[in-house]
Amino acid sequence: MRKNSLLKGLVGAAFLFGATISAHAADTLAAVKAAGTMKVGTETAFAPFDFIDAGEHVGLNVDLFNEIGKELGVKIEWVTLPWDGVFPALEAGKFDVVAGPATITKKRMERYRFTPPLAEATIAILKKAGDQTINKPEDIAGKKIGVGKATAQLDQLKEFSETLPTKVDIREYPAFTESYADLAAGRIAGVANSLPNIAFVAKQREGTFEVVQPPFGKKSYFGFIGLKDADHAPLMDAIDAAMLKIKADGRMATLQKKWFGASFDTPDSVKDPAF
Repeated sequence: MRKNSLLKGLVGAAFLFGATISAHAADTLAAVKAAGTMKVGTETAFAPFDFIDAGEHVGLNVDLFNEIGKELGVKIEWVTLPWDGVFPALEAGKFDVVAGPATITKKRMERYRFTPPLAEATIAILKKAGDQTINKPEDIAGKKIGVGKATAQLDQLKEFSETLPTKVDIREYPAFTESYADLAAGRIAGVANSLPNIAFVAKQREGTFEVVQPPFGKKSYFGFIGLKDADHAPLMDAIDAAMLKIKADGRMATLQKKWFGASFDTPDSVKDPAF
């Protein structure tokens, strides 16, 4: 009898412990609020979203997550790392959500959940100012073009390259800042990145870089990324609601104008990405 009672007690304790862990895991939003902090992962080499200026982490993401934090009643704790390590770190639970942002694609939506878009992400080419050999996107055929490693821009550049008479000599970089340095030094002929990013870079370094018009990629948008499971659904629902409120009351447009010089007409959600 004592053995049976002991066995029942152990089973009951294990059940309660498991239930406690499960309840905690399923209540990510409550855990974030209880801690008073939301951990946000990103890289800091993707201006104007995230970058280092005079030793300080700044950008649209910083300002926007500060507003999201106010809506949720929590502080933001930033976790920075190279972009190709962001998604594995998210799945490993190193942080609650990814700022990035990332281009919303069909493939990514199968694995991750995206917030409402915060900016357009259509891809274009940045060239050296005065380079008359590249006047339209098709002129990059056979040329060395830099692009970020493990990015949606890389996928689109590869797809575009297949349509050209001579394939693009694609050079992958861990961070876009390195590709801009090589472009300025003449080691590559251009950089493929989202139009908002390269427009910002061209504006900051007027006389050094120019944007090649028109963009060559399919119409796309940037969103923040979270895990696509029931455990994180409450947190992602809260972030979505906060972002839509920030968009509706004009704060989103104000931040877009601050960092891009213009606001974007973005949908409240993307159900069927262009690629």
